[in-house]
Amino acid sequence: MGYEELKVALEKYGLSHNESKVYITLLQLGSAMAGKIAKEVQMDRTSCYDALKKLIKKGLVSYVVEANRKLFKAVSPERLLGILKEKEDEILEVMPKLKEIYKPEKGKYNVTMYRGYKGMKSVFEDILEEAKGKENLVIDSSGMFAEKMPYYLPHFIKGLEKNRIKVRHIVRKDKDIHPSKTTTVRYFPKTSKETVITTNIYDDKVAIILWTDVPEAIIIENKAAAESYRDYFEILWKHTRE
Repeated sequence: MGYEELKVALEKYGLSHNESKVYITLLQLGSAMAGKIAKEVQMDRTSCYDALKKLIKKGLVSYVVEANRKLFKAVSPERLLGILKEKEDEILEVMPKLKEIYKPEKGKYNVTMYRGYKGMKSVFEDILEEAKGKENLVIDSSGMFAEKMPYYLPHFIKGLEKNRIKVRHIVRKDKDIHPSKTTTVRYFPKTSKETVITTNIYDDKVAIILWTDVPEAIIIENKAAAESYRDYFEILWKHTRE
């Protein structure tokens, strides 16, 4: 994994662009003064100091004072997992109250739109929640999920297995989708046209994902629509091969 991939991963975790650059650079340097860090990341001193302050606040950078000068040092990357656990604990603490005040408007809005990778995570988390103990049907000629969201994919696979979600997945023969233990795969011929659209059918919902540069998705919550898509899926399933 290269520098850019590491930086993107940290940005998905929640660090800003500058914070990611500074933190990775400090991991490589071991320890350094702000001037050297700024030079290494090709950033002006003010922006570098600002990133360092935020990293210190997040517990990812520490410093000591030597000869009246601050020497900065990156904290072990394992601290990232600790921060995630702390955030999870904080959310779990307030979850009962949030659920208490939440008033879902069931049936009022049956189409929801999502955009960007965080939006896609919301779609997949909805599948994990709504399809527990049930089935998720996937029509997917491009196999883009594994390519576009490799850092999230293991979590999703684990969720499918934990929630006992049976998956039937139709994909093009030459695509690597990393199926879960609960997934049965059949294949479109290699000659079939590849599209950037993936369809998931689960519970009374249909999630249509468009894997463009900035991915977009809609979830249609409608029993009749879901049943119609299931009928279409069964036709495809009968005409595809293992």
